[in-house]
Amino acid sequence: RSLTLAYMGEDGAFRETVIELSPAPERIDTQADRSVARWHLELEPGAQVEILATIEPAIGGRRRPRRRVATATEELRAAEEQWRSRCTTIESDNERFNAVISRSAQDLRSLVMPAPGGRILAAGIPWYVAPFGRDALTAAGEALLLNTDLTADALGVLSGLQAQEDDEWRDAEPGKILHELRVGELAGAGLIPHTPYYGTVDATPLFLMRAADHYAWTGDLATMRTLRPSLDAALAWIDRYGDRDGDGFVEYERRSAHGLQNQSWKDSGDSQRFRDGTLAQTPIAPCEVQGYVYDAKLRTAELAREIWRDRPLAERLEQEAAELRRAFNERFWTEARGGYYVLALDGEKRQVDSLCSNIGHLLWSGIVPSERVDVVVDALMGEELWSGWGVRTMSTGDAGYNPLSYHNGTVWPHENSLLAQGLARHARWPEAQRIVRRMLGASAHFGYQLPEVFAGLPRAETPFPIAYPTAARPQAWAAGTPVLLLQVLLGLEPDRRRHELETHAPEELPSWAGRSLRLSGIRAFDRQWDVRVDQGRVTVEEV
Repeated sequence: RSLTLAYMGEDGAFRETVIELSPAPERIDTQADRSVARWHLELEPGAQVEILATIEPAIGGRRRPRRRVATATEELRAAEEQWRSRCTTIESDNERFNAVISRSAQDLRSLVMPAPGGRILAAGIPWYVAPFGRDALTAAGEALLLNTDLTADALGVLSGLQAQEDDEWRDAEPGKILHELRVGELAGAGLIPHTPYYGTVDATPLFLMRAADHYAWTGDLATMRTLRPSLDAALAWIDRYGDRDGDGFVEYERRSAHGLQNQSWKDSGDSQRFRDGTLAQTPIAPCEVQGYVYDAKLRTAELAREIWRDRPLAERLEQEAAELRRAFNERFWTEARGGYYVLALDGEKRQVDSLCSNIGHLLWSGIVPSERVDVVVDALMGEELWSGWGVRTMSTGDAGYNPLSYHNGTVWPHENSLLAQGLARHARWPEAQRIVRRMLGASAHFGYQLPEVFAGLPRAETPFPIAYPTAARPQAWAAGTPVLLLQVLLGLEPDRRRHELETHAPEELPSWAGRSLRLSGIRAFDRQWDVRVDQGRVTVEEV
C-alpha cells in the first residue's frame, strides 16, 4: 500500500519519502524511471470513491506529526489574516497599482520563513529559499510603508547570526553580517561553507542603515538599545576588516575556496569589468558600498547622539563619514565621458571605469555633492543606461554590455526602486516618476509580479520587457519594489524628530498615477496614518 523513495545523503543522514495509498492498490508496478499504482474500481452512476495519498518526508527516521490538508489550510488562512491586519490597506482607481501592490503583499507574505531566533524573508523561489542578509535587509526596507515588522524580524535574526570569530572557510570576521544560510545535505556534510556563509561586503553597512530606518519609522527605542552591541560590532567590522588595507575604503576579497569571487550585490563572476571588458582583480572596493558606509556612519551617529547618549561616538562617526565622502569623490570620479563615478577600485587601486547603474546608489546614500548631482542624473537617465523599461546594470557603451547578462546590461526592478528613491531624495521628481511609471508598466507583462531581473533591451525595439530565463519569481526584493515605488511617488518619509509622517511630493502627481488613491493604517511611531490622493494632491493625516 505504499512506496518509499530513499537514499543515504552525503552528510550521513538517511532521507526517505513515504507515499501511503488508501485504499491499497491492487498492485504497484515499479520500473526504472517510475512507479505506477493500479486500482480496479467499479462505480455506479453518481457514486464516488476517494483515493487518499499521504506523503511523508523523513530524515534519519524522524517524521513530523501528520496533518490533514484542511487543517494546514486553515492555519495558513489564519496566518494570512494576521499578516493583513498588520499591513497598510491600499486602494486606488488605478487598477495597475491595485494589482501589483496586492501581488507584492501576497508574495512578501509567502516568502516569510522560520530562521534561528525568529523569522525572516527568504530571498526567492526557486533558487534562494533561505535567509540572505543583503536580500532580507533590502526587501524589508523597501516594504516599510506596507509593514514595519519585516525590518524588526530581519534585524533580530541577523544580529543573532552575526559572525563572532575569524573563520576563513566561511569568509567570516567578527561583526560581519551573513550572506547566506543553508541547512541542507551539502551544508550538513561540510562540503559548502554556508553554515552560515559571510561572503558579502555590503550586508554589514546595510544592517546599520536598516536599523536607522526601523527607528525612523517606529521610534522603537527598546529595539535600538537591544541592538547596540550588534551595531557596535558592525561598525568595528567596517573599520577593522572591511577596510582591508587602511586606505579608508571598504574592499572585499574571497578567502574561502568555495566562496564567492565577487561579494557586492553584483556578485556574479564576471560583473566587475573595466570599460574594455577586462575583468577586475580583487581586492575590489565597489563604489556603492562606500556610499552605504557613508550613510551608515552618519545615521548611526544620530542613534548614538539621540538614544545611546554617546556624543564622542557620534562625533567620531560624523568625522569619519565626512572624510570618506571627501576621499571617495576624489578617487572614484573620472572626467571621462562627461564625468561619472567609476564602478570600483581594483586591487591596484585603478579605477574600474565601466559606467554602471551603481552610480544611482550614490544618490540614494547621499554621498554625491550637490554640484555633481545633475551630471550623475543625466548619465543615469541617458540612452546608454536607460532602456525605456528601467535603468540597465551596465551601459551600452561598455565592452562587457550584454542585455541578457545577469549583471552586465539587464534591468533589476529592486535596484530601480532604490534609484528612484535616490532621485526623489534630490527632488528629481520627473526622473523618479519615469522609473515608477515604467516599472509599473513592465509589471503588467509579468502578471503584475515583477521578476528578479529582466533583459535590458531597448523599449523602442521590444513592445514588452523580455524575460530573463532563470529569474526567481517571487523574489523578495522584487516583491518589495512596488511598495517602495509607491512611497517614492507619494513622497512619503517619516520625520523621526517630530514623530510625524510627511509628504514631500510635488504639488500635483502625474495623471497616469490615477486621480484617487488611499492608504489606510500606515504604521509609524506607534500610531496609524492615512494618506489620500485627490485630484493629484497628496495629503497625510493621523488617524
